[in-house]
Amino acid sequence: MMHRILISLGTNINRSYYARRGLVRLADSFTQMSCSRMFESEAVGFPGSPFYNCVILAYTDKAICDVVHELKTIERENGRTHSEKKYCSRTLDLDLLTYDNAVTAEPVVLPRQEILMNAFVLQPLAELVPNDVHPVVHQTYQQLWLDYDKTAQKLWPIDFTWSEF
Repeated sequence: MMHRILISLGTNINRSYYARRGLVRLADSFTQMSCSRMFESEAVGFPGSPFYNCVILAYTDKAICDVVHELKTIERENGRTHSEKKYCSRTLDLDLLTYDNAVTAEPVVLPRQEILMNAFVLQPLAELVPNDVHPVVHQTYQQLWLDYDKTAQKLWPIDFTWSEF
């Protein structure tokens, strides 16, 4: 059975390079992949370099735990080290946002809480899947973005192309 997944991608170290590498590797791991525009945003939670962020829609026959494991493998392959600090610079950050309409606490919290808190996740989601409904708050991502306090975080689309899609 195929499962519909949404993944966030972020990087603030050698951003173009790691964003492209992450997208290529995701395309190798999952099928029918599509992507929002790439956005640049200020670092949130720590004083750091700006991030590139996007959201990817893809399909997989893997279980949730296997998807999470694959995302962590891709991060490690791209130089990501997982420090004890939650907020820090990173080569590649891949987070599973949703898996079908699952609401889980284990092996990972789904839907990911950052969807409702961070513009760099919510705006790309609203662009990519505007009519999808958040499985907990039961509003579309487009409506959630319209209601979001856009003064809370600065975010802007950038010109970013890659040849794999």
